[in-house]
Amino acid sequence: MAKLYVVPTPIGNLEDITFRAVRVLKEADVILAEDTRTSSVLLRHLGIEKRMIPHHKFNEHGSVNSVVGRIEAGETIALISDAGTPGISDPGFLLVRACVEKGITVEVLPGATAFVPALVQSGFPCDKFCFEGFLPQKKGRNKRLLSLAEESRTMIFYESPFRVVKTLEQFVEVFGPEREASVSRELTKKFEQTVRGTLVKLVAHFHDYEPKGEFVIVVAGKPRKQEEDREEND
Repeated sequence: MAKLYVVPTPIGNLEDITFRAVRVLKEADVILAEDTRTSSVLLRHLGIEKRMIPHHKFNEHGSVNSVVGRIEAGETIALISDAGTPGISDPGFLLVRACVEKGITVEVLPGATAFVPALVQSGFPCDKFCFEGFLPQKKGRNKRLLSLAEESRTMIFYESPFRVVKTLEQFVEVFGPEREASVSRELTKKFEQTVRGTLVKLVAHFHDYEPKGEFVIVVAGKPRKQEEDREEND
């Protein structure tokens, strides 16, 4: 039966692709790719020759109905992004929602995503966490950060190398200079690195060492002990 497959792809190391993901990509009638040039590198590595159609944030609103129509007509379609799991800070949500509304089967494969390894290796509590992804670049950014000032769960953010220092400096203002954090970059790749410390120390580190690669910033939540002491005093 025709369906939509959501297929995670490696975030760096191509060995992280699953056997099941390879099989689905081989069997799909069409592959929707965030960037066909990037995805063609992966498909060549896997020995897969398959028609690809661009599906990215600039065309997804206009292409969703067409894709749904193709599935309803009997095609099996696989959705991939440049790296990681589609829908997690990548295109995919609109298409999945449209398929669900039409009663089309959506099968999501488990696989790579950047925030899980960054969270686990941060050393902060993983039982409860708050995934924020990319913060708004301009409008609503400060409001969103201020709304997290009292957050006690571990917080996870994505950031580009061009805004890492600025973002860490904003974190210092909102969460305080002594709040602990962990910054991971180039996860699963040759130059993978994780730097841990207080926010003010991390700012100093990335002033000294130019940020390169894609970043995941994990910030410890506000210490619960402070909240418990406050409740007891009240």
